[in-house]
Amino acid sequence: MTYLLALDQGTSSSRSIVFDAQGHPVSVAQQELPQIYPRPGWVEHDPMEIWRGQLATARQAMAEVGLKAGDISALGITNQRETTVIWNRKTGHPIHHAIVWQDRRGEPVCAQLREAGHAALIQSRTGLLIDSYFSATKIKWLLDQVGGARAQAERGELAFGTIDSWLLWQLTGGALHATDVTNASRTMLFNVHDNQWDGELLALLGIPEQLMPRVLPSSAHFGQTQAALLGAPILIGGVAGDQQSALFGQACFSEGMAKNTYGTGCFMLMHTGSKFQTSSNGLLTTSAAQVTAGREFATEGSVFVGGAVVQWLRDGLRAIRASGEVQALAESVADSGGVMMVPAFTGLGAPYWKPDARGTITGLTRGTTMAHIARAALESIAYQSSALLQAMSRDAVAAGGAPLAELRVDGGACVNDLLMQFQADLLGIAVVRPAVTETTALGAAWLAGLASGVYSGTGELSGLWKAQHRFEPALDSGRAAELMARWEHAVRQATQD
Repeated sequence: MTYLLALDQGTSSSRSIVFDAQGHPVSVAQQELPQIYPRPGWVEHDPMEIWRGQLATARQAMAEVGLKAGDISALGITNQRETTVIWNRKTGHPIHHAIVWQDRRGEPVCAQLREAGHAALIQSRTGLLIDSYFSATKIKWLLDQVGGARAQAERGELAFGTIDSWLLWQLTGGALHATDVTNASRTMLFNVHDNQWDGELLALLGIPEQLMPRVLPSSAHFGQTQAALLGAPILIGGVAGDQQSALFGQACFSEGMAKNTYGTGCFMLMHTGSKFQTSSNGLLTTSAAQVTAGREFATEGSVFVGGAVVQWLRDGLRAIRASGEVQALAESVADSGGVMMVPAFTGLGAPYWKPDARGTITGLTRGTTMAHIARAALESIAYQSSALLQAMSRDAVAAGGAPLAELRVDGGACVNDLLMQFQADLLGIAVVRPAVTETTALGAAWLAGLASGVYSGTGELSGLWKAQHRFEPALDSGRAAELMARWEHAVRQATQD
């Protein structure tokens, strides 16, 4: 048997999954990752905690099925994107906690960049809108605020990385300081047209180029793990940021294919082939996972609060005891009773980009029950995702492409049949749930499998992808349009000054 090991380092946990060559998970190990909140709007992780937890889960996943390092053809890494670590090259110790993608401390610098008129330059080079979501202003903050950091960086004594780079450094014992194109494309410092760090953007933020990692395709030879870590060296053959990895794991290899991941937030990506497509509808352009030196792109939109709205029902309102109870509560009523929820707890992401928006619940009557609110909360996930997909379709058509024919889905909330059916109803296209929903980790495993020769190419991988359920739209298109108009009205209420 041939096995592949995927390290899936996320915002709330570190996981490792062993897959067989057919793409079926055979073991999973997971450890929770504590969040650190130094002040409102700031979110950090302990990089050493990330490394210890990730290594422990890799060992556990292999041990659970009695595998040795020699049984693993290759290892792939997928990771929370944008989260920023800077460490000392000599000691390997981080100079500060990792600054997490959700962290907003870089917003004042972003405001300065916008006011100085740099938005068009940054979008044309990177595909990104100016936002503290990305790594650039996190790096600048660390260099400016940690004593001696800037001078050390200029002397070449420090290394920057997103979490994949941090894990690569640790796995190889400091032999490799590298990243892949997908993670590099999320820094706001990477020119996605030539796959190089952009000297002008680095200078704009005062970031020394010697701080930056080498950039490789997503499927490549990233070196080997140190023998002592997992019992023997294992080839590291794949690296991709979590959302691009999920796009790859959904076998969305060609222009016009799209996936939506329903996690804490929702992340929708549409493959645009070799075309760099600037959005006119508030979306980002990003590098898709690349298995060759050829450029591949995707448009992306992010919903900041997806499954997190269910956590809020559980922990904030105490409407349910466990997240799994939400579907039954929502199904106990025929519809939301006119209630609309806009869960803008941390502002609204694409396609609105309203950082100051705040959550609202509208349409309340004396007859409103917690079940109606629960249903409106679930439906808010679908409404936000529908707004994203409609924006993507407009961009695709404007670029000469065709509207989306189906949406492939994954992530924890995709198991909720009520939500998936409502999503199909709003979109008017099929929503397809795969047989293997661990698509983020699967993408990393597939990338590693390509680099190690387990697979011949993406054509073989397309044949391995299988659908578990297709949700076909069952709602009149006119009614769906009415519901989306109501949603947009609710958004306007949430974003009024």
